[in-house]
Amino acid sequence: MASSKVTPSQPAQHHRPPRPNLAFRELRGQRSPAEFAAAVRRAAREIGERVSCDARYVGRVEAGEIRCPNYAYERVFLHMFPGRTLTDLGFAPRSSVRGRGARATEVTPPARITSPAYAAVETWGAYEPYDTQDPYETYDHEESDVLRRAFMTGGGATVAAASLGPIGLAFDAAAAGRPVRRVGAGDADALEEAVRRIRLLDDRHGADGLYRRAAAPLRAAYALLDAGATRQTTADRLHSGAGELAISVGWLAHDSGRFDDARSHYAEALAAARMTGDSALESHAFCNTAFLARDAGRPREALRAAQAAQRVGRSLGSARLMSLLALREAGGWAGLADRTGCEQALARAQALYERGPSDADPEWMSFYGEAELEGLEAQCWSTLGDWPRAARHALRAAQLQDPHFTRNIALYTAELADDLARGGRPDEAASAGMRVLDLLGQVQSSRVQSMLAGTARVLLPHRRASGVSTFLERHAGLPRSA
Repeated sequence: MASSKVTPSQPAQHHRPPRPNLAFRELRGQRSPAEFAAAVRRAAREIGERVSCDARYVGRVEAGEIRCPNYAYERVFLHMFPGRTLTDLGFAPRSSVRGRGARATEVTPPARITSPAYAAVETWGAYEPYDTQDPYETYDHEESDVLRRAFMTGGGATVAAASLGPIGLAFDAAAAGRPVRRVGAGDADALEEAVRRIRLLDDRHGADGLYRRAAAPLRAAYALLDAGATRQTTADRLHSGAGELAISVGWLAHDSGRFDDARSHYAEALAAARMTGDSALESHAFCNTAFLARDAGRPREALRAAQAAQRVGRSLGSARLMSLLALREAGGWAGLADRTGCEQALARAQALYERGPSDADPEWMSFYGEAELEGLEAQCWSTLGDWPRAARHALRAAQLQDPHFTRNIALYTAELADDLARGGRPDEAASAGMRVLDLLGQVQSSRVQSMLAGTARVLLPHRRASGVSTFLERHAGLPRSA
């Protein structure tokens, strides 16, 4: 894989102990950390942001472990405390925590890292080095539970109790109440077809209406694993298929705003991959973990997961896969406000994409074409606050998207509307927003709806601009999701 030239990393420096953020603690007042975290989440929803704030995050801020919040949290905090700056809130100026130290990992990544799915992120240093634990040797408690629950339980499992009926598929199973027979290749075929089916339905309709229904096929997959296979090749297919299904169900949770559920499903897939030495599945699990971490406001975790995915994925021989993983890395750099690191990763992604498709490309990457490349780049520029460039890429993404990917057309157009609104082009933003509203009858995606709600809030002061009031009125009439 081509790599960009960067300035050699500087010698490691010793971190000074974090200094408690007394100003932020004073603002919390008499509220408990959990109550304050809930207030942060409510404030985020008011301005169309999505942050995963909990009592632990509040404690880390007050302890001084987070010197400067990411941009999403910054917008929320400044909304909660109008008239104050980050410095007033006890944070260090962003310019003092931005730097080049982390980019050294792009050229010479550490040989050993801790699993990014659960690593502490956004710690007090701006770009702290990675932990030094080998993910192949270390499972945390949650992953161990996943292994015991999904792959090490014994006896008596029945596929009939967890059929694929809710999405129109079912495994050939023994009658209810009888132990399942040893499974064969036909069962592996059915499992792989279930994964394809879920992905197709998601492409067309979005995740919200599918997530609950997809739990049954996942339980069926675990029942098949419990039952055991007649041949090792079939057993390997079952483990791989169950892992891919866990990722698909995790994506449905992710896209419908259930971040904790998504995190758990991705961990299941990662555990399955490590147990069987499946590099393709492991790379996929890290890829989705990176995307989730970015959306959850944990850019450093997103970066580490993307880099881990690339280390695992290089051996697979797919330039398109490495291109997508470079885009995941770019999203992490953008979240860290590192424009140079982001630009370098985007350049690699484009160069790798231009090498073209190959037989080594994973089946799950069928969604990844030029439209998705443009859409992910748009998200990077949006995160960096370059609204005109973000809007150009979002428009191109929507124009390039295959018509049957209805959900992605809605997503790219929602991205376009938001970029236009924030870039001072309210009439064009309203027009794009209307196109998204036209698609909501076919697409159920909390991600799209959340983006559109944020755009509506940005457009409120511009309701006199052409088309804006019509858009706002129509948006206000949408049924509110639970």
